[in-house]
Parts: sequence; structure tokens; C-alpha cells
Amino acid sequence: MIKNFKWLLLVSLTLIACSSSDDDSTPVEVPVTAGSADFSKYVALGNSLTAGFSDNALFKKGQEGSYTNILAQQFALVGGGEFRIPLCGDDNLGGLLAGGLPIQSTRLCILGLLPSGRPDIRSIPGTPVTEIAVPLTGQFNNMGVPGAKSFHLLAPNYGNIAGVASGAANPYFVRFASNPSTTILADALAQSPTFFSLWIGNNDVLSYATSGGVGVNQTNNPNSPATYGPNDITDPTVFAGVYSALLDQLTANGAKGVVSNIPYVTTIPYFRTVTYNAVPLDAANATQLNAGYAAYNGGLAQAALGGLITAEEKERRTITFKAGQNAVVMDDSYLTPLGALGLPNYRQATKEDLLVLPAQSFLGTLVGGNPAAINGLSVPLADQWVLSKNEVDEIKVAVDAYNASIKSLAEAKGLAFVDANSILSQVYNGGISFGNYHLSAYYVSGGTFSLDGVHPSARGYALIANKFMEAINAKYGSTFRPVDLGKYQIQYPAVLN
Repeated sequence: MIKNFKWLLLVSLTLIACSSSDDDSTPVEVPVTAGSADFSKYVALGNSLTAGFSDNALFKKGQEGSYTNILAQQFALVGGGEFRIPLCGDDNLGGLLAGGLPIQSTRLCILGLLPSGRPDIRSIPGTPVTEIAVPLTGQFNNMGVPGAKSFHLLAPNYGNIAGVASGAANPYFVRFASNPSTTILADALAQSPTFFSLWIGNNDVLSYATSGGVGVNQTNNPNSPATYGPNDITDPTVFAGVYSALLDQLTANGAKGVVSNIPYVTTIPYFRTVTYNAVPLDAANATQLNAGYAAYNGGLAQAALGGLITAEEKERRTITFKAGQNAVVMDDSYLTPLGALGLPNYRQATKEDLLVLPAQSFLGTLVGGNPAAINGLSVPLADQWVLSKNEVDEIKVAVDAYNASIKSLAEAKGLAFVDANSILSQVYNGGISFGNYHLSAYYVSGGTFSLDGVHPSARGYALIANKFMEAINAKYGSTFRPVDLGKYQIQYPAVLN
């Protein structure tokens, strides 16, 4: 028995030696390290995406789930300090500034199902609260301001309540600006950041897009952006100058950072949910509508014969309905004007035209209760309801120019770079899988976007945070680990705890 015991001891020692050999394939967990960056003072600059805007509103739960707050939580593992957020209320029943100026509407939520089986998405019922009318004090690390365009970060008086009504100031910045005359950038620099994130430029085209192109494309207009309207596209040269100035000042004292480019607006549910051929008709209604447009179609034929328009444009503008699914009728200002002949600029939409999300509840409604006046059919959709192919092209040209500037300036400054355009294009074109989950760009069910169809859900923001950490790791040699996307919500309930 003693001999056997010695033999067993020898075998066990041999096994122990083998298990601790250099051939062990068990992965060793890499400790989280900062690499060459200093995260002790992190400040985030940007717009609603940086702030954590979701479901058409800014509220505490959404702010806490912002990609910037997720980043700050990871930075804390390597010496990152407090990340102060200008928090709004949990219930978020809109809000009023002093003097009764509204800051936002109430957030969206799903209150049940409609008879059609579609989710009943509405603003939370209730009277707007005034909690956010009280100015906040102190410095805030999250400097994301919903609605801000690139040049607004440099604009003095952007937090002056006196300018809110005219659009010269932003009510969200009014809440936490250090003083009425300051700039967003100045308040950020006053904190002496050692690390920053900058995701700005989306709104330089987004308001033009969500308004259906009701604005001016300011490309090739070198004038000051102070002359722009609220829905205008920012001139790419102006954008490049602004972005360069932002990075020059943010990096002047040696701060490192991460920047992101701008996604195409055509990848978000706001423009991909309502289809161009969303109108079902029976044969009788199709015949009736065709009779109504007979005079218009005849006028187009005469215009083509007279050489006022090409045969191709005549074909494009001719309106024809049939039994089954039909394309909506829209007003297109890019068509050749034929007002001298008494002909409007009407045509039917194609798959290259994008209907905005609110059109979902507008199509097919009656004008003044008149059964013969149907929006989208006998009454063409106004510009605000459709982003036409020409407008889509204008936006793409601008975004491509912005992104070229962002990438080149980031490289020149040695900053980490996130290709958000590529990431969200991937979400739109097939989606992104992780574990047992899948993120796509489908409205409501896709998981990436919130109920406003523009801003991410909490899970979408977590995906963005992971991509930011990937870029930071690659540039600065840090070893941040991705967060588990499954732990983040897709939709918020009507009542927040």
C-alpha cells in the first residue's frame, strides 16, 4: 500500500508539472490598462448622440445609458475621474424654461397595439414639468448638446436664454452653461481635459434631411454659418475650418482623444420604414385616380412635344395607378418648372426617394374630411414628407466631404478614429450579431434604434461605446474590454423606476 501511495504521489506531481507547462492553451485574462493615454479627466463634446438622447427626448435613464457614460465607467478602471452629467428627470414629461419656453416634448413609448397589429407609439401623457427650468451649477463632463451643429460648439451666447425664442441659443445648453455668453468649447476647455471624445457634424445635414429637404444647401457658400437657416446643409469648407479649430484647441495642452465620422442619414429607420409604394388600391379607386390626373398627364405630353421637357422627364412625371400597391404622389421642386402651362411639379415616388417616418400616420388621411382629397394620392405630398433622390444626393456629397476632413484632421493630430459611417452601414445592410442577439436597422424590432427612428436605443449606444473602445485600444495601446450588449435595454417602458 505504501508503494502504491508513492506511485500515486509521483503521478500527481507529474500531472501538476504538465498542467503548469508552457504548452497550456488556457487564455490568460489581460488586465485593463490605459496604454499611452491619460483618462483622469475625460470630457465629451457633441450633440444629442453624446448627450444620450433617445425616444425623442433627453431623460435620466437615457443619459445614464449614453455611450459617453459607458466609456467613462470603463475609464474609471484605469484612473478616470468623476463623469458629471447634466441630468434631467426620470419621468421626463417634457419641460419648460423660465418664461414658459418649451425645451422638448415628452418622450415616446409603446402603449399597446393598434387594431392593425402595429405598436401604438405615442408620447407619454402628462403635463410638462418645470424641473429643468432650474439652472444647474458646476462643471459637467458630458458636454453633449442636443441640436448642436459643428459651428455651435464655437458660438458665444449659445447658452443665453434670451436667444432661445429666436433660435440663436439652445435650451439644453442654457441648463448647464457656466454663464450666458460662454461657448460649449470654452466650458469644456475650462476643465483641462486629459482625454476627450468628439462626435459632431450629424446635425449639419440631419435637420435638412428630417425636414424633407426644407432648407438650403449652403455648399459653396463661404459666408458665416450665422447666416444659415435652421434646416440648412453646412458648407463643407466651413465645416472643415470649424473642425480644425476644435481639434487645435482641444489638443493644445497635450490632451489625447477619439473622434468619429458621420453616418449616412439613409441608414436610419426614420427614412427606411415608410416605403415609397405604401398605398394599396383596388381597380375602381385606381381608375378614379387616373381620371383625376388625366389633364395633368395630357399637359406633360404637350410640354414634351413643345420641347419644354424631355421624353424621359415626361415619362418620369406621368402619374398612373393600378390595382395593388402604388407609389405615392409627391411634389418635386427639382423638376423643370412648367408653371406657364399651369402644370405643377408632380411625380410618383421611386425607391430612391425616402419618406420620413411621420408620413406613416399621414398617408391616406383626408384633407378637411373630403373623401376625394387623400394625402399622398389625389393630394400630392409636400416637400416636408419626402426626401427626394436629389436631396439624398446632396446630403451624401456633404457627408462625404465632412468625413474626409474628420479623418485627415484626426490623423494629423494623432487621434483615435471611429468609422461610425461604416458601422451603421453594416447595421443597415444585414445587421451585427453578438452572442444570441442581432442588431439591425428595422424600426422597433431591430434593437439598434429608439422609437424616434433617429437616435440609438440603450443597446445601440452600448454598441457605439464598444466601437469607440476598439478605436482607443488600437491607437493608444489600452486594453478596455467590450461591454455585454445583452445587458442594455432596447426600449424603455412608459414608467421609469
